[in-house]
Amino acid sequence: MSYEIHQDWEDTSTVVSTVLFISGVTTLLHISFGSRLPLIQGPSFVYLAPALAVINSAELQGLSGNNFKHIMKKLQGAIIIASAFQVLLGYSGLMSVISRLINPVVVAPTIAAVGLSFFSYGFPLVGDCLEIGVVQILLVIIFSLYLRKISVFGHRVFLIYTVPLGLGITWAAAFLLTETGAYSYKGCDPNIPASNIISDHCRKHVSRMKHCRVDTSHALKSSPWFRFPYPLQWGTPVFELKMALVMCVVSIIASVDSIGSYHASSLLVASRPPTRGVLSRGIGLEGLSSVLAGLWGTGTGSTTLTENVHTIAVTKMGSRRAVEIGAGVLILLSLIGKVGGFIASIPQVMVAALLCFMWAMLAALGLSNLRYSEAGSSRNIIIVGLSLFFSLSVPAYFQQYGISPNSNLSVPSYFQLYIVASHGPFHSKFGGLNYFLNTLLSLHMVIAFLVAIILDNTVPGSRQERGVYVWSETEAAGREPAITKDYELPFRVGRIFRWVKWVGI
Repeated sequence: MSYEIHQDWEDTSTVVSTVLFISGVTTLLHISFGSRLPLIQGPSFVYLAPALAVINSAELQGLSGNNFKHIMKKLQGAIIIASAFQVLLGYSGLMSVISRLINPVVVAPTIAAVGLSFFSYGFPLVGDCLEIGVVQILLVIIFSLYLRKISVFGHRVFLIYTVPLGLGITWAAAFLLTETGAYSYKGCDPNIPASNIISDHCRKHVSRMKHCRVDTSHALKSSPWFRFPYPLQWGTPVFELKMALVMCVVSIIASVDSIGSYHASSLLVASRPPTRGVLSRGIGLEGLSSVLAGLWGTGTGSTTLTENVHTIAVTKMGSRRAVEIGAGVLILLSLIGKVGGFIASIPQVMVAALLCFMWAMLAALGLSNLRYSEAGSSRNIIIVGLSLFFSLSVPAYFQQYGISPNSNLSVPSYFQLYIVASHGPFHSKFGGLNYFLNTLLSLHMVIAFLVAIILDNTVPGSRQERGVYVWSETEAAGREPAITKDYELPFRVGRIFRWVKWVGI
């Protein structure tokens, strides 16, 4: 048992280091050969829901012992196939065609649904240790809203560093409480699994010992000082069509997310939005980046982080050089095993409190795309409203279908919505098809995307009302040298794409 726990800590630390490494490498690739916009690449929340669906599938829940590597191999296989599909989507020019259907009214509810879909995961976990989790949420709110205009040496420190400041202060407070014995109970050991605790006294305090202390994870102590992430470190990927098909659909949602980020950030750092060719090139490169993420085993695909837009708007920093330096720092940190160990040792309550803020930001950033359209239009209000409502309501039907109120499932309540494949309403003789449909239609972002893209492209509306005019008047960029410079590929690589116009400028 102690070996398995130790192995879990080490695996988590390795994943963190791998994520840092891949984020750095893919960011350098994207800023050089993708859209060329100063955007960080990394593991996206878009891939989190389908990853949880894979992890909590009935076949994996039935495995005993440490099945982490088996889960990672299945995730790797699904992500690699989905990434290859995304590469095809981008570099074949199909993205140029699909992008004609993707406008602000489609992007807004789709991305907002990604943030809203994790509401059942956020605060329920914060509640495991309220004095830690709530304090962190309050600090983040105070820094980002009430102290946002305070400058230190000419920089709005509290607004720019909201998340690390809130996390650092909360962790320091929790560390002091742990060291002073606030969460120590006579004769009780926080490292003993709850199922093995016999004493009623210890069982009463097991939750506080497990969730409030900062020393229950030994990830920092068990991590080596130096670690080099390498491909296939979890073993040979396992390819399953049903999981891969779900990830393929999700890769389209990830592309929609990225298109919104490209447009929003381009209006902050350049004078024109990217052409459809640049969009296709960026999506193709993100597909290649996700292939790397699958080979190295990060657990998710790699895509443009939507939070970039907020960062650029706040810092007014849209320099490629700054992002390249940041990517280099990520690669360097990934090689220091203790960094991954420290991040992995952050208590789950603090992570949940942090994600409450991040997911709320993601929902807001998604809806902010409506500023490119006529947000007050009754047409757009109805489409966005229906998309958001059905993105929460339809998955709830699939997730709750066939579950008895008194059923005793083997996973925590906030993970129960991800085992829908075993009990959803589709029960044909084809098990793979059942898994695909039950899982796909239980994902909030998929429903939001389907409702929004169908309604926005079938309900009559002017180009200005839909926001099309802002995102489509880009063809002149190819005839303006100053704008061409923003998106032209370096090292004369652009000459190749002159022959492939659908991924050029």
